[in-house]
Amino acid sequence: MAGRRMSRKRRQLRLQELLEKNPFYTDEELAEHFGVSVQTIRLDRIFLGIPELRERMKHVAEEAYAKVKSMTEAELIGELIDIELGSYGISVLEITPEMVLQRTSIARGHFLFAQANSLAVALVDAETVLTGSARVRYKRPVYVGEKVVAKARVKVRRGNSYLVSVYSTVNSELVFKGQFIVMVQESTRRAGGGKGENCG
Repeated sequence: MAGRRMSRKRRQLRLQELLEKNPFYTDEELAEHFGVSVQTIRLDRIFLGIPELRERMKHVAEEAYAKVKSMTEAELIGELIDIELGSYGISVLEITPEMVLQRTSIARGHFLFAQANSLAVALVDAETVLTGSARVRYKRPVYVGEKVVAKARVKVRRGNSYLVSVYSTVNSELVFKGQFIVMVQESTRRAGGGKGENCG
């Protein structure tokens, strides 16, 4: 890119702007973007006081988890990246050897489902949230080592019921999609007595 002709001051300014918009760029991706070495990017980060990717992700995740009321960090499948209660959320799940079928290295479907379902539940601003129903489609196999990015958005809210759409991708390719009806379970309401069916 034209980054080779960019002054250091301008490059550092652009670097800061990029990481403010997307803190998940790796040093290697940034080096390729600006046409400089990885070491140059690391020096730029140090000069700007920007931590490495792992620390940036940890900071963003801590802020996101602090907002969630319906489940703990351990209960949410995948790493929560961003969330706005009642609106949208993003999580990332890296497929490990324990998650795949041994003969094919293909991820078991229930992990993709659990990532999407738990993200849908996490979107609701309440302490007790249940899944009423789900309609899902698996678009292509996901393999060990791949990172699944799930993006959820509340489409409809009716009373205590929410219709949430989730799209999961690997390198921007759709691998899973689902629609979940999730319901706030009030202390005075019996289990299964929600109105989630009205959203279907």
